[in-house]
Amino acid sequence: MSAKTAPRLVGLAPVVSPATRLLVLGSFPGVASLQAQQYYAHPRNHFWPIVGTLLGIDLVTLPYAQRLATVSERGLGIWDTYAACQREGSLDSAIEKAEFNDLAGLVPGLPLLRGIAHNGGESARGMKFTATLGVPVFKLPSTSPANASWHFERKLQAWREAFVACSLIPA
Repeated sequence: MSAKTAPRLVGLAPVVSPATRLLVLGSFPGVASLQAQQYYAHPRNHFWPIVGTLLGIDLVTLPYAQRLATVSERGLGIWDTYAACQREGSLDSAIEKAEFNDLAGLVPGLPLLRGIAHNGGESARGMKFTATLGVPVFKLPSTSPANASWHFERKLQAWREAFVACSLIPA
């Protein structure tokens, strides 16, 4: 399907607070996330199990609003590299005509921010820009079920390094 016929999609609002120390950027929500209006709603996405394991909390069983409140309190922010795009399906490779989110406008309101982490390769396309925002930038393996070449434990270890570097968890 071409960009002329693919639907125009709009992403989700940022989940941040003045306590945010690490901002995780996905690329753009998949179909399940857009339908649910929830970050990482696909049941096979490793995002919530990884974050929960690192924080020592079973986030998967919590209601979504409580998940967000819990990670915000712990210093984790969530947003996406892209604000809007055209795409058929959920694959990052199908993203066309993407518009970037206003990270430059968001970051000054995060006084404790210690790092920005890109969740996967498509999100990391924005690293040239995020590297100019004055905090360390991490490229993390995608938590998407499409990233089957990385098993859970390997993803967990990579994510642990960013959480430690940004003081979300002890070393």
